[in-house]
Amino acid sequence: MSKLGNIGARLYRGEVGYDFIGKRKIWYGISILITITALVGLAVRGMNFGIEFSGGAVFTTPPTSVSASQAQHDAESAAPGHQAVVQKLGGSSLRIQISGLDTKQSLPVQEELAKDLKVPVKDINTQLVGPSWGEQIANKAWLGLGIFMALVVVYLAIAFEWRMALAALVALIHDLTITVGIYALVGFEVTPGTVIGLLTILGYSLYDTVVVFDSLKEASKDITKQSRFTYSEIANRSINGTLVRSINTTVVALLPVAGLLFVGGGVLGAGMLNDISLALFVGLAAGAYSSIFIATPLVADLKEREPQMKALAKRVKAKRASAAAKESDQQGPQDGATGTSDTEDDSAVVGPRHQPASRNRGRGRPSGKRR
Repeated sequence: MSKLGNIGARLYRGEVGYDFIGKRKIWYGISILITITALVGLAVRGMNFGIEFSGGAVFTTPPTSVSASQAQHDAESAAPGHQAVVQKLGGSSLRIQISGLDTKQSLPVQEELAKDLKVPVKDINTQLVGPSWGEQIANKAWLGLGIFMALVVVYLAIAFEWRMALAALVALIHDLTITVGIYALVGFEVTPGTVIGLLTILGYSLYDTVVVFDSLKEASKDITKQSRFTYSEIANRSINGTLVRSINTTVVALLPVAGLLFVGGGVLGAGMLNDISLALFVGLAAGAYSSIFIATPLVADLKEREPQMKALAKRVKAKRASAAAKESDQQGPQDGATGTSDTEDDSAVVGPRHQPASRNRGRGRPSGKRR
């Protein structure tokens, strides 16, 4: 077995682990800080909406020797006050989109571009995009997002419980806010590809959350009938048990997306690939983080407020205090001859699911002196 696989097996059995739930206030603080940064970036810089949302004109030129950077400078000179985006197409053609242009403004801009690029005016193909079309896309995107959120809450409330549904909803909003804030800070253009990427990451984010919730549901069944672990400790075992699986699935999903973002977008300059891949890359990373550090700790917080879970925590605390007192009394020269009581075994905190048999060998032996 590989080293990572061995660690995953030990995490699953509870032999090792990290206290994610106990340090949840740290994760909440980090998430709040990241979210505030994203919201500030969104408020200060705003979203850079593409021509599909803001309206404008798209000019497609015949093959030309002019570079994309020079064409962008010429386009912004031909349409002062308007932002231009230039993309190199196959065969040395150029796609120039200028936002905010109407029908009357597009004709003189087309003539100026033909002069600067040294191509015939009739060979430049012009397409106008009205802002009403972008508004329809935005409305449909919001409608799709709302329907998705509603279905997620209903499904999780039926399959698990309302606390898990609420925690998953908070995690999804957390992922969306961070992704949108990154878009505002980086200045990437928001296009229909961005909307596709945002809607796609919701499924990935929800996947990791549901995996942890399923493990937690199984582990917390009949939890009030025992007095070894609190709900928070069971939740922490569930996170550790699925930790390696979450890391593996996230890394495998991020690798091709990183290829699209850094190779396809950065090196080849593919415009729409940037829009989709950035949303996917940030959303996948944020989704893996939220499923471990936000969703499950939030469920534990909500469950620990229940009266039966408060009573369970008191029983666990009392039993451990009693076991600690007995262990202190039994320490002495006859330590090796004394047995290990069931109460002492129950005091283990987040131990292995299957205790080694060597710990039970001393049970049942008389603790008195030899005759």
